[in-house]
Amino acid sequence: MRIDLHAHSTVSDGTATPAEVMVMAAAAALDVVALTDHDTTTGWAEAAAALPVGRTLVPGAELSCRWNDGGQRLGMHMLAYLFDPTDAALTAEMTRVRDGLAHRAQAVVELLRAGGVDVTWDEVRELAAGDTVGRPHIAQALVDGGRVGSVQEAFEPQWLGERYYVPKQAMDVFVALRLVRDAGGVAVLAHPRRKDREVPHEVLAELAKEGLFGLEADHPEHADAAREAVRAAALEFGLVVTGSSDFHGARKTVRIGANTTDPQVFEQIVNAASGTAPITAAAVR
Repeated sequence: MRIDLHAHSTVSDGTATPAEVMVMAAAAALDVVALTDHDTTTGWAEAAAALPVGRTLVPGAELSCRWNDGGQRLGMHMLAYLFDPTDAALTAEMTRVRDGLAHRAQAVVELLRAGGVDVTWDEVRELAAGDTVGRPHIAQALVDGGRVGSVQEAFEPQWLGERYYVPKQAMDVFVALRLVRDAGGVAVLAHPRRKDREVPHEVLAELAKEGLFGLEADHPEHADAAREAVRAAALEFGLVVTGSSDFHGARKTVRIGANTTDPQVFEQIVNAASGTAPITAAAVR
C-alpha cells in the first residue's frame, strides 16, 4: 500500500480542489490519502464523493498551533486524523483560527500598501475564490503583479517572511492536542524539524506525555539528518513515525505521494481513532 497522510486543497492553501486531489492521488498510485486542509473540514464531503473505486480517504485537518514559554513563541502545526467533525469544542477553535486568518491577511495587505506595494484586498480575495484567505493568496497576487518571480520568493525575508510579516491566530499546542483527543482523533506533529521552526526536544517530550500519537519524519522540508533525528525522538518517546508529501498543488514543486507512511503505522492510527473512520470508495453494484 502507498499512503500519503498530508495533502491540501483549495479549501485552504492548495491549488487543486478536494476532488482533484483525490484524482491526483490515484494517478500517483496512492491507495490512501489524507485531506488535511488548514483548520477546516469543509473539503471532506467533496473529496469523499470524488474518490476513485478502491481508494481510501483519511479525513483530517492541519491545525495551526503555537507554543509559548515565557518570551519564547514558536509556531507549530498538528495533523489531526479521524476526529469527529461535529465536536463543538474543536470546531469552535478551528473557526476562531480561520476567522483570524482573514484579519491577518488584511493586515498584511495594509502593510504592503503602506510600503508602496500595489496589491489590493479585492484581488487577494478573488484568488481565494470564496475559501479562507491566507498568505499564499497574497503571495500569488505578488507574483501576478510582477513584484516577485515565484511564490517561494514571496515568502523570503524581504517580503512576507519578515518585512511584511503579521503573526497568525493559533491554538495553544497542548489545548489543540487535548481537543483532538477529546474528539476521538489521532494527533501527529507535522514537520517538527523544519529549519524555520524546529520544535525543542523537551516540547516533544511533554506532548508525548499528553497523548501525542506520532511525528511526521519523512517530509519534503526535512533533510536526511532531520528525518533521522525525528525517528530517534519518536523511538525515545514511544511515538509512531509518518511520511507525507504536504501536497499543495502548483504552489509547490512537491508531487503528491513524494513521501509515504508505513501501512502498519496507518493501521495503528485507524485503530486508535474513534471520532470517524477512513472512507473507501466501493464499486457500484
